[in-house]
Amino acid sequence: MRILVACEYSGVVREAFKALGHDAWSCDILPTEIPGQHYECPVEEVLNLGWDLMIAHPPCTYLCSSGLHWNKRIPGRAEKTEEALKFVQLLMNAPIEKIALENPIGCISSRIRKPDQVIQPWQYGHPESKQTALWLKNLSPLQPTNILEPPAYQKNGKPQWNNQTPTGQNKLGPSPTRGLERSRTYTGIGTAMALQWGSDGR
Repeated sequence: MRILVACEYSGVVREAFKALGHDAWSCDILPTEIPGQHYECPVEEVLNLGWDLMIAHPPCTYLCSSGLHWNKRIPGRAEKTEEALKFVQLLMNAPIEKIALENPIGCISSRIRKPDQVIQPWQYGHPESKQTALWLKNLSPLQPTNILEPPAYQKNGKPQWNNQTPTGQNKLGPSPTRGLERSRTYTGIGTAMALQWGSDGR
């Protein structure tokens, strides 16, 4: 299959598909971290190149629930959310038979449509928490591959994963690279996507 991994600079998902023999390309305005088949340009420039499957990771800065409260406090931020939603809709409407779009829970759910499923890294062999929603077109829901038990529990009884503080907050503190670090797809999830969607007959 010809695979486009949109808005991916890390190369994680691209390389998972490549390992199984697919003609996989990533695309981002940033250079790829892992040398390989990568378009360093806006994804709009490559959407019409005859892809069988696209996995898209649109930036979540102006879409996720944790940041939407700033829209009424910072001038111009609400407009950036509208631009981000238009970009999501562009990706969803791309002329590609199979599409998976991933993002945290946010206004895509309320403004476009609810996700088809929500996954966690701990369902794919990583002892971390990162709730991720998937919007699917002509693809089966992604099935868990290695469900882990939490290594610890918070005082309120909720699981405490390796990337969380004892109160459930993310351990990764503010920094210029925090957004990039948090945007990386876990390798277990990338491998599951390649194994399951790379042979999805639907």
